[in-house]
Amino acid sequence: MMSNIKMYGTSTCKDCIIAKQVFQELGTDYEFINIEDDSEATRIAIELNKGVRKIPVIQFEDGSLMVEPSYQQLKTKISSE
Repeated sequence: MMSNIKMYGTSTCKDCIIAKQVFQELGTDYEFINIEDDSEATRIAIELNKGVRKIPVIQFEDGSLMVEPSYQQLKTKISSE
């Protein structure tokens, strides 16, 4: 089943690794989109973030976004979904 949460990031980004840990701890499905070798995904991530180059960019089912969330911010958001 395809997740309705998309996370744009890289495999080595510290904040991306933390976000993956939160998803795993909470048993939340998400789609990881690695922007390292995907120029279209990079473009989308930058566009979602209004031109700012920061990752991870996490897009939720309701259309809301989180950029570089802390462990606690992301955990709170996912728990409230």
